[in-house]
Amino acid sequence: MSAKNFQGLKAQAEGAAKDAANAFGQATQDAVNQFTEASQKAIDKASKTVQDGVEKATGQAAEAVSGLGKKCGFKK
Repeated sequence: MSAKNFQGLKAQAEGAAKDAANAFGQATQDAVNQFTEASQKAIDKASKTVQDGVEKATGQAAEAVSGLGKKCGFKK
């Protein structure tokens, strides 16, 4: 094999390796982005669930206090 042919093969192999590394890097970044997006959606959903629960509990507590006040004669 001539030195020129070897240099050509070497350049092709280096190019293929760079392409593979770039593809792997992009695939990794895509996976990280998907994981981040899914995590954010899960956090948003959990936060909304907690917020809804707090609002419901607050409403129930207000109703209970109001009912207690009526029973004790503080409110009409």
